[in-house]
Amino acid sequence: MKLLTRSIEKELAKYPLYSQQSKGEDAEVVCKFFSPVGAFTWYVLEGEYLEFDEIGFDWQFFGIVINNYGEKEYGYFNLSELESIRLPHGLTIERDIWFEKCKVKYIQQ
Repeated sequence: MKLLTRSIEKELAKYPLYSQQSKGEDAEVVCKFFSPVGAFTWYVLEGEYLEFDEIGFDWQFFGIVINNYGEKEYGYFNLSELESIRLPHGLTIERDIWFEKCKVKYIQQ
């Protein structure tokens, strides 16, 4: 599954890194990635396309990561990191295709 679609890229252009810093619980969540074995969920609030001379390009995101214990942490993560995760039985990280943009305060844990 492709994690980042063109429509998500267009939406992220509205929310570059640090753009929602002061919004708190009213910050917009653009998309959701998850582990199909239930270990982690990543909610993307902001993102930027980064170009590097030596290694090419990547997307850097800022968002919320929730582990399987329900603990929530804000932080940065890269698209390449999500794409490199290999889970049991050949599974990989997936994008929630049914997720609709919402405010942080409406995220269900």
